[in-house]
Amino acid sequence: MSLKQNLHNLKEKYKGTKMAPAFNAIHTFLYLPNEVTHAGGTHIKAADDLKRTMNIVIMALIPCLLFGMFNAGYQHYAAIDNSLRADVLANFFTFDNLWIGIVKVLPLVIVSYGVGLLVEFIFAVIKGHEVEEGYLVTGMLVPLIVPVDTPLWMLSVAVVFGVVIGKEVFGGTGMNILNPALTIRAFLFFAYPTWMSGDKVWVYDAVNMNEADAISGETMLGYYAKSGQELTVKGANGAADIVTTYGDRANELYSTFDKFMGFIPGSVGETSTFLILIGAAILIFTKIGSWRIILSAFVGAAVMGLIFNQVVAADIITESSKFYGLMNTVWWEHLTIGGLAFGAVFMATDPVTGSQTNKGKWIYGFLIGFISIMIRVFNPAYPEGVFLAILLMNVFAPTIDHYVVQGNVKKRLNRTKVKTA
Repeated sequence: MSLKQNLHNLKEKYKGTKMAPAFNAIHTFLYLPNEVTHAGGTHIKAADDLKRTMNIVIMALIPCLLFGMFNAGYQHYAAIDNSLRADVLANFFTFDNLWIGIVKVLPLVIVSYGVGLLVEFIFAVIKGHEVEEGYLVTGMLVPLIVPVDTPLWMLSVAVVFGVVIGKEVFGGTGMNILNPALTIRAFLFFAYPTWMSGDKVWVYDAVNMNEADAISGETMLGYYAKSGQELTVKGANGAADIVTTYGDRANELYSTFDKFMGFIPGSVGETSTFLILIGAAILIFTKIGSWRIILSAFVGAAVMGLIFNQVVAADIITESSKFYGLMNTVWWEHLTIGGLAFGAVFMATDPVTGSQTNKGKWIYGFLIGFISIMIRVFNPAYPEGVFLAILLMNVFAPTIDHYVVQGNVKKRLNRTKVKTA
């Protein structure tokens, strides 16, 4: 007997019972929904449904996941032996690097999906509704936006919180106000801040690398936030220690090419701007992600970066200021470091929590980019702000759409008055 027939028999056996949604979900995931339109008349026919939409987004995320797995191993070994950075391409795509990615990153993915889907199944059984496919993307996003050394139990607690508070209390997929993945990230940041910031969480086993001659695991944003401060680099093989600054050390370790391609420390999937842009192209081509939101978010970040650059150029902020490092960062470099690109492409474009009107999407995306850089600069203790900016704009997205619609209504009423007169 085939698997499909076995599942069908189970569905018939538990039809009308509390466990029916669980078996229906498995059957729907593996095959197609059993519900079809029987009524006559004209219907709009399309090949897209929620499952296909989620699968396309996951496909766009897979390159970031695979790259993040290699990068987890590369950053670990490069922190031990800085000479590996001399030829990045030759030392990046190796089995040793991939193995660390398998050991550290895959468990994050498994826990994210396992715990999240379990909560979804429990709510479906309790409330008696079908299991929705909305968590398919959230389950992939979560391990990509956390540090590689995040404890699995901590991730489990955050996933439960994010699914329950971020989505189920609002009615499930399509009803949530906040992006569930970012709700999980926000919970981790505020509940366990020492595991989400600092210089010991972004590189695997960095906390045990006290004698490493390269880096301790600081991200690019961390380096730039402490740009004017002195840094002592331990000399390799008995050589004398080197006294430099955080900003100079960052530029010494990472080229523009490294920053754009993603050969830098950071959350698992956010480092490679190149692969993120490929994902953006997939989402735009398939009309799943809004190009207006993505483009306007980058424009908003660039504008805020230019403003800060002008403030530094006018000597309004001096090098002694704790805000100087990131303010002095060239505006376009803000677009290639941190989680800005990842957030703008894969999270700001969430059709449920983002703006729905075309004009609203421009405003929504621009403010996300603008506020992200503002938070990044004015919060040097945790120099990243994109997830807070997106959550803030999730709340204001309905308000933006409301005023856009009301503005259109007023314009049409004015046209009617003019014609009548």
